[in-house]
Amino acid sequence: MSTHRYAEYEDEYEYDDYDDTPDVLEERPRRGVAHLVSALGGLLLTPVALGLLSWGGLRQQQLIQATLSTNRDPLGIALLAGGAILLLLVAALGALSAAGPILGGLIYGVLPGVAAMAVPEWGFKLVNLMPKSDIAYGVMDFLFIGGLLGAGFLLVGSGLANALVRRRREA
Repeated sequence: MSTHRYAEYEDEYEYDDYDDTPDVLEERPRRGVAHLVSALGGLLLTPVALGLLSWGGLRQQQLIQATLSTNRDPLGIALLAGGAILLLLVAALGALSAAGPILGGLIYGVLPGVAAMAVPEWGFKLVNLMPKSDIAYGVMDFLFIGGLLGAGFLLVGSGLANALVRRRREA
């Protein structure tokens, strides 16, 4: 026998189970691993891709300008193709999380590109941080013709588009 003053009325009240109501929003799944994989991929693959594109472009440019011919450099073409494929892979990482393309695009494309366009001396200082090689010269060319800036904006746009599509699907 209960000593509570409403104990005798216990059977008159029904308690609703609120877990089954459609008004309760389901918790979104955690996406930490997807963010981490995408961010690391963007941070590690983007500079390699841009370096390959820069180096391959420099090889092609030097060959054509030095010989004034339309000969092709197979290694230069392979470097260009490899860089383009890696950039495609970084953009595709946006399917996991927008973090990869956005971080890679901002850090290795947009920020150096804006810095070099605003204050060209900063562009030279950035390139001087790299070891002297054909890759560094290719990156300098790519930086000052706006290639890094353009590639960076494209990666950021890819990441933002993926994020918007994901939000629409979840809504």
